[in-house]
Amino acid sequence: MSNGANWKLFKENLGTQNPVFVQVLGICSTLAVTNVVRNTLVMCLGLIFVTALSNLTLSLLRNQIPSRIRMMVEVLVIACLVIFVDIALKAFLPDISRQLGPYVGLIITNCIIMGHAEAVALTHPPLPAFIDGLSAGIGYSYVLLIIACFRELLGTGGVWGVRMLGPGWVNWAAMVMAPGGFFMLAVFIWVVKGRLLAPATRTGA
Repeated sequence: MSNGANWKLFKENLGTQNPVFVQVLGICSTLAVTNVVRNTLVMCLGLIFVTALSNLTLSLLRNQIPSRIRMMVEVLVIACLVIFVDIALKAFLPDISRQLGPYVGLIITNCIIMGHAEAVALTHPPLPAFIDGLSAGIGYSYVLLIIACFRELLGTGGVWGVRMLGPGWVNWAAMVMAPGGFFMLAVFIWVVKGRLLAPATRTGA
């Protein structure tokens, strides 16, 4: 693939083919970890690592994987990378590891990773597959980080431990609970698709 095609593939996962607000995939993490920005950032970095390297690894092995066991191989590769992330978190960030709990392990079943492994990694050369995995992870991550910033700000009055709203601010308890994740995701999708993408669609029409 040419550099232009690779760049197009990268941009699509950030915008027109974004895993969250276009394909609406992997939203379990939106509810589980986006109430605190620090935890969200760590989870996003782990997911980018797994998505990019699983795509690269499976693309390198694609001609040696029998079709009848391809999904088992995909899960094995993804699981090995997730175990590496989990071990690294327990070794270097034990407090965050305890707060994330089982959600790190659930990266294995994230439909974004499996979907890109099936659709891209097994059908494209290593470089495009790596770029696709990297951009899909970044596209997923920036949405979660935006949602996390708003949820933590409205739910606690600050972000990353820094107080930003005045003393008269009343914390929205719902923002740090699962319903807050649903609400902020819905608002984000509405803003992006209804306010930003719609004018471009009308102009094109």
